[in-house]
Amino acid sequence: MEKATIGIVGAGPAGMMAALQAARAGGRVLLFDANPVVGRKLAVTGSGRCNITNSHIEPHRYACDDSAFAARVLERFGQPHLVEFLEGIAVPVYAMADGWCYPRSGSATAVVEAFAAALELAGVEVHTGEKVHDFTPAGEGWILSGRREYPVGRLIVAAGGAAQPNLGSRGELFPILARLGHTLRPSRPALAPVTAEMRRLHKLQGVRMDVGLQLCRGESILAEETGNVIFTQWGLNGPAAMDLSHLISARPGEALDLVVNFVAGAEAELSLQLRRFTGTAWPLKVLLAGLLPPKVARFIVHSAGLDPGIRVKDLAKAEHEVLWQQLTRTRLKVLGTRGLEFAQVSAGGVPAAEVSPETMASCKARALFLAGEVLDVVGPCGGYNLQLAFSTGALAGRAAAS
Repeated sequence: MEKATIGIVGAGPAGMMAALQAARAGGRVLLFDANPVVGRKLAVTGSGRCNITNSHIEPHRYACDDSAFAARVLERFGQPHLVEFLEGIAVPVYAMADGWCYPRSGSATAVVEAFAAALELAGVEVHTGEKVHDFTPAGEGWILSGRREYPVGRLIVAAGGAAQPNLGSRGELFPILARLGHTLRPSRPALAPVTAEMRRLHKLQGVRMDVGLQLCRGESILAEETGNVIFTQWGLNGPAAMDLSHLISARPGEALDLVVNFVAGAEAELSLQLRRFTGTAWPLKVLLAGLLPPKVARFIVHSAGLDPGIRVKDLAKAEHEVLWQQLTRTRLKVLGTRGLEFAQVSAGGVPAAEVSPETMASCKARALFLAGEVLDVVGPCGGYNLQLAFSTGALAGRAAAS
């Protein structure tokens, strides 16, 4: 068995990065994926635009069992390292004002093609269309079982989680990691649309806007997000809602609510407008439509129990308070989240505490490294999860080849 031979299971972002780092460090790399091409899941990220990283990444926004894990990983391979690497494979990146970063091409497919070319030039032996269904310790290394058996000195498992199973990621290798001594947390949706009781808000279907959201259990606030949402017949889609979904899927059966602030960040402006038009015959719904989508303005007036044609001068103090409550604290009963097939990533898998944050080496088995979504680490929308996949892949590839 060649000790320098490195087997990598999974040719997604983490696996491809691990393969390139290992090959460039002098290792002989065998990269396996059951899909017919590399990077299949990467090719659909960001609605095909590939939100590849975030220039404003805050490590504390990653949810995992080790609060220091993300910071230690990103210190060794963070956003600047990734941008430099991408430029080296002809994928220049630009950042939006909010920090969300995209390839200049605006094409996730172009990013995948660049990785595929880099893998070929680095001499990585790519085995697409070949499913690894088992791996077992053998001496100081491993035996991978695919169409045949492959002896490798070191093994990197970057096979993904269980989100979007139609793209080939089903968490099928988790039981093998459990057999090796790793803790296995059940897979559940993260960055998934949130389902809620929407009958009262049915006229808002199709509205897309920025709001404030609080996830509450009774009067306790579990988490807060501000950002874009889309109102649907079954619940809320969009980044602000999806960023809360891992907390919801972790609490099945609990009584949870979403509190919606339709004027988050603009409360002072709206208050000023109401004072400015106090005593005038200006229609309230027209005033509200100056800050809100018309559908939302009509909904607020209706849900506050006001006459649709009420004038600002006719608004009683008690009615003003009810109006403000509807604007800033509309409450929805949470039903759950949509399933793994609708989730961008999954929570669950191997706890971060069971790998070294410096090398991604397993704490349970020698010559084994874990990277990407196989770890129970979830970041918010905006490039966080791709960044962590690339970062953990890079560290695993370097360490496996050293």
